[in-house]
Amino acid sequence: MTAELVRGQNHTLPQTRLEIRVSAGTPVVAGATLGDEQGTVRGIEWIAHPGSPQLPGLEVSQQAAADHRLAVDLEALPTGAHRVTVLLALPVGVGGPVRFGAVPAPFVAVTGLDGTEIASFTLTDLDAESAVSALELYRRQDVWKVRAVGQGYAGGLAAMLADQGVTEPAALAGTIQEAVTRGLARSVAPPPPRTPEGDRVRHATGSADHRPTAPPPSPAPEPPEPLTDPAATGPAHTAQPHTVPEPAAAGTSAGGPINYAHPRRQHAAPPSPPPTAPPAQPGQPAQPVAGDATGWSMDERLYNQIWGMFEDLARAVAAYRSAVDFAESRMDQELDRALSDPRNRIGGAGDRAREAACAKRDELTSRAREALDRDLAQLAAEAAVVEPALPAAYAGWGNPVWHAHRIPMEIPMALRIGDLHLPERTDLRIPLLVRLPLERGIWVDSGRAASEAAALMDTDRLRRLAMETAVAHAARLLAVYPPGEFAVHVIDPAGSAAGPLAPLVEAGVLAGPPAAGPGGVASVLAHLTRRVDLVQMAVRARAADSLPPDLDTGEQLLVVNDFPHGFDDRAVTQLRYLADEGPAVGVHLLMVADREEASAYGPILDPLWRSLLRITPVADSHLADPWVGHAWTYEPLTVPPGSRVLEQVLAAVAEARRAAGR
Repeated sequence: MTAELVRGQNHTLPQTRLEIRVSAGTPVVAGATLGDEQGTVRGIEWIAHPGSPQLPGLEVSQQAAADHRLAVDLEALPTGAHRVTVLLALPVGVGGPVRFGAVPAPFVAVTGLDGTEIASFTLTDLDAESAVSALELYRRQDVWKVRAVGQGYAGGLAAMLADQGVTEPAALAGTIQEAVTRGLARSVAPPPPRTPEGDRVRHATGSADHRPTAPPPSPAPEPPEPLTDPAATGPAHTAQPHTVPEPAAAGTSAGGPINYAHPRRQHAAPPSPPPTAPPAQPGQPAQPVAGDATGWSMDERLYNQIWGMFEDLARAVAAYRSAVDFAESRMDQELDRALSDPRNRIGGAGDRAREAACAKRDELTSRAREALDRDLAQLAAEAAVVEPALPAAYAGWGNPVWHAHRIPMEIPMALRIGDLHLPERTDLRIPLLVRLPLERGIWVDSGRAASEAAALMDTDRLRRLAMETAVAHAARLLAVYPPGEFAVHVIDPAGSAAGPLAPLVEAGVLAGPPAAGPGGVASVLAHLTRRVDLVQMAVRARAADSLPPDLDTGEQLLVVNDFPHGFDDRAVTQLRYLADEGPAVGVHLLMVADREEASAYGPILDPLWRSLLRITPVADSHLADPWVGHAWTYEPLTVPPGSRVLEQVLAAVAEARRAAGR
């Protein structure tokens, strides 16, 4: 039975391998400090935070999230550690709330590895505090207990660290917040929160399982599930897409074919029936089907299904990696214990202890890999049926759907801008979908320092490839918007992108000729800045009918090549303004730039880079998922060699505009 604690109350812990689960309703930073018998933190090496997430026996999330899982193995803590204090803080400088009094009361639970709650604590009565010491695990006479603390700090993270006895707390707080900011900048934005009807519906052999489940308070990232035994390495799935979300594949029973029943999932009835798998033969599992998720349309179901696959893969690999880390840690502990006895250093006792520890490590690692392979096989089977069923907006250039594409009369939910994969199985690709209208700009990194693959390429070739990538994305956006509702402007200060821009120019789908020289740069920026200003004023005044008749109210995309060449200080300021204010009123950036070439501006451009989703023209491992924080390899979409699909699509856009009189 769960012990519901109040401030100051304690409870005995029945086990030493635990999870501490945090639900905050808004992204928070989660960390932990280790203390000695007097509660003193001996140094920064006894602090786990997003910039340094792992300590012996302790692991925290690498980024801010509304939901966290902190892993604790009390037996593996460093010698002399008698206390673990869990700390929560609001991120600084990211536009979120600045005091806990403005957000839902955080909820913290101490659970076993199977999710069974041991004790919980709701942190109420917080107001101006922006950091809080939530609870502590402490050892008293060789018995571990948990105590509810709930001590808030209006001075923020620095004040809380100072109270823990940390030297130079302000510097450490700044380091933590910088790590959080970097994590948020590289993270793929999660889908909006789900509704109670949000789970996918999975079909067992001939029947569906409909067990309602309550949604989590927010779709923000979670950490991996560390220090878990490989026997429990199946992914824990709670995906959070659009209005109706989804999880995806779970573990299967040992051996045998893929089990598509997903026994560890809970399901809710969808608002409309998704496709069902054909009846399975007796004794055989049901086969995966495309659109096996809830949603009001097939596009929405596929969108939710893809996000569920994305989360499933992230969590399955996190469980595997954590299990391997646990096996390594356990082996090290067993070796330390065995070799600390002088008697084992004589004769073959030490060798036998080493062989036994290595054998146990290999056994645990092998079990973890078997569980991962079952999950990966199930996801691969699902991907094989989903990919051919995708609509054009979700499909790669090689999908035949583009050859029969017609310009739609309404925009889709999302657009595919690349693929993601992890090293555990590189052929299992997850489509990277971004919501439409775009919620943040895109930066195509043309720098040679962007990745190992980029470093091996010629500079001119890399820049051309980056611009071709930007042109392909602009073409996809034009193709999925109704005629006349999306305009593309181009700034090419030196005219160096004439070749890559040729498909857009020859098709006549640009809002005007590519702007060149300082004058062209200033003219386009002034035009779009004026549009942002006017629309903002109209929205605030609730007077949309007062907009000038010549103002194009459709979505606008500004493609910028070779930034910052041709940009003076005023132009740079206007570009930053468009990046910050534009997306809310329909003006979006697609920049091709090498950050090193803009280094002369110093930190003034840091907010610009952080506001944009960075992608690369070649494969690079730089994007993070919003649940676990893996480094995913991004693969850009490419037009098949010899294909003229890009020109055909742009010709269809031009024809649709002429037919609509635009």
